[in-house]
Amino acid sequence: MKFEEFNEEVFFTTESITCVGSAEVDFLKERARGNRRQRARLCAHQGADDAVHEMLIVHARDCYVRPHKHRQKSESFHVIEGELQVVIFDDAGQIVRVIRMGEFGSGAVFYYRLDEGLFHTVVPVSDWVVFHETTKGPFDRAETIFAEWAPTDEQVGEQENFLQQLKSRLEVD
Repeated sequence: MKFEEFNEEVFFTTESITCVGSAEVDFLKERARGNRRQRARLCAHQGADDAVHEMLIVHARDCYVRPHKHRQKSESFHVIEGELQVVIFDDAGQIVRVIRMGEFGSGAVFYYRLDEGLFHTVVPVSDWVVFHETTKGPFDRAETIFAEWAPTDEQVGEQENFLQQLKSRLEVD
């Protein structure tokens, strides 16, 4: 498959037909292993302005995703490999729901869709989690609202503490 590197975590397909197999997943895991945020994604859409965004995403176990919500945008996940928990928060940062997800056949939910503008994050449970995300484009960072009560991307030490505290509340090793 042919793709272009946008940054160390994000790759865009350059083909009109995108096919993903184990080689592409292995490539994404290798790229996630080699960056600070421990994640990588292959965008099956051609660019940020596309109306529909479909991404194959890989997160390592200790990947931190800052809790956020979207304005007027839904998202859905389909877990392909591994396990994760989607944590939904109220505006003050209290957990209101936890959705345990795993690949089909695991006994866990393997698909979810969020239609509301609720704060949420993803907490990987397995060493690696691979999932397919679909959301509405175009991508506009201003449409994402990050939780003030959660560490920013620059606050690495605080991220580790936040993630450990969250995992202890979720009973995740």
